Amino acid sequence: MNLLFGRNASLQLRLIIAVVLSGLIMLGDRYTSGASTIRTSLNTFVSPLFYFANMPSEFLNWSSKNLDSRELLLAQNTSLKAKQLEQNAKLLEFQFLQNENLKLRALLNSSAKLESKKLVTKILSIHSNTYNQQVVINKGFLDNVVEGLAVVDDLGVVGKVVQVGSSTSRVLLMTDNTHAIPVRVLRNNIQTVVEGNGKLNQVELPHVPHSMDIRVGDILVSSGLGDIFPEGLPVATVTNIERDESKPFSKVYAQPIAQLDRIRLLVLLWSQQTKVNENDE
Repeated sequence: MNLLFGRNASLQLRLIIAVVLSGLIMLGDRYTSGASTIRTSLNTFVSPLFYFANMPSEFLNWSSKNLDSRELLLAQNTSLKAKQLEQNAKLLEFQFLQNENLKLRALLNSSAKLESKKLVTKILSIHSNTYNQQVVINKGFLDNVVEGLAVVDDLGVVGKVVQVGSSTSRVLLMTDNTHAIPVRVLRNNIQTVVEGNGKLNQVELPHVPHSMDIRVGDILVSSGLGDIFPEGLPVATVTNIERDESKPFSKVYAQPIAQLDRIRLLVLLWSQQTKVNENDE
C-alpha cells in the first residue's frame, strides 16, 4: 500500500495536500458547530495543564508577597516595640513620684525636672553565671554611650553600663554580686540598698535592722542617690524576710521587677548629672 506522504511523494505534493486540508478545516470551523464543540472539549482537556504550568510562577509571586509583608510587619513591630519601650521608660520615671514632685515644685517654687535623654538598644549576647552577670548591647561611644548609664526595660531597672566600646557596651545586671542600687520603700519612704547575690531572680537588702518597717510585698524604687538611677524607677518587690533576734540584722530578699531572664530590648537613661558631665567635657 502506497502512503500519501510516502517516500516517493514529492515535497510539492505534500505542501498542496497540507494547504488543502488546512483550508477545509478552517471552513469547517467557520461554518459548522461541530468544530467549536471539539475545540471546547480540547480546551477543557488541556486547561489543567495550563494551571499546572502556571503553578511555579504563582508560587513565586505568592512567596514574594508573603516575604515582603512579613519583612514589613517585622520592621513595624520592631519600631512599635522601640516606641513602647521609650514610653514605658518615661512612665517608670514619673508614675510613682508625680504627685510628690508637684508638691516639691510648689514648695521650692522650682521648675519641672528636665526630661532625661533615652536611647533604645538591643542585647547582642548574654554572659551570666554565679560570679559574673552581664549582657552586651549594640550601642557604644559612637552613640554617646558612657560608663555609668542606667539601663531599664519596660518594667524596671536592669543594671548599668560598666564598659563602653566603639559600637558595643557591657551592662552589669542588678543581680551581679558587685552591683548595688540605693532604693526606698515606696510605702513609707525608708531608705536602704539593694545588692545582687548572683541569682538572676533574687536580690538582697544588706544590714536591715530588726526594727525597720519593711514587709513582704513592699515595692522598692530607686531613691535617686548616687546620680546613676533616676528617682522612682521600680527595682524589686520584697519576697522574704528572716528575722533572727540572735543576729544583728534581718535577712531581706526581693525579686527584681524587670524580667532579667527574658530581656531583649533595653533603654539607656542619661541622668542630669551625666548630661552635666558631658557638657563640661
